Amino acid sequence: MSVERHIAEMLQQIARQQDIVEIAPQGSAPKAAALAHVAEQYGYTYGMAHRTGFKNSLVQVRMYRDPRPDARVREAATITSHPQAGNGGTVPGLQQGSLKPLPEAVRSVAVLKDLVTFDVMALYVADRRQKVMVYLACALLAVLMLIDRSPVEAVASGGAAALLCTVAFEVGTIRRGKITRRLTDAGFLAVRDEEGGRRFLRPGQQLPGHTNPFAA
Repeated sequence: MSVERHIAEMLQQIARQQDIVEIAPQGSAPKAAALAHVAEQYGYTYGMAHRTGFKNSLVQVRMYRDPRPDARVREAATITSHPQAGNGGTVPGLQQGSLKPLPEAVRSVAVLKDLVTFDVMALYVADRRQKVMVYLACALLAVLMLIDRSPVEAVASGGAAALLCTVAFEVGTIRRGKITRRLTDAGFLAVRDEEGGRRFLRPGQQLPGHTNPFAA
């Protein structure tokens, strides 16, 4: 799907004054963050991101309509400045015809990229219970391989699978740690959602509800 079509579909949702806007799945966090930045200029705020598609190869972002007055002012100014956005005209914060941010939007898109990446990497960060389940699965793999393989091959295969999982867990933890420091330095606050997952919110913002991320 072309960049223009992605933007046009998102702006159609925004034009309907939807409380929640689902950005079309993108192939990378930077692309998803660029579209999220555009949505912010129309009075929306970042909600969450998750992986989807074949083998979780795509990133999808959910944006929430910001009810604050300054968001409506921002929206009105954007509509006035970019009347043909989505129809071949200029798009706020992006180079025309691409998802590359303009110089003035680079920092904002980078922050959104960190938010998106932190959320989607939850898939690779496991708690203690999940790690136990993964390692049990590796042990089961070794047992099953004993059916038609030698004990040495079976143990080696199970051990290799466990090692790969351990590396993936560690890499995910390290990367999330770096993102946490960047977001904290940018003024975001770390909180826990209803399921115990870590989320980052701007000062004054609360966890997204069904329609309003600022609702008490």
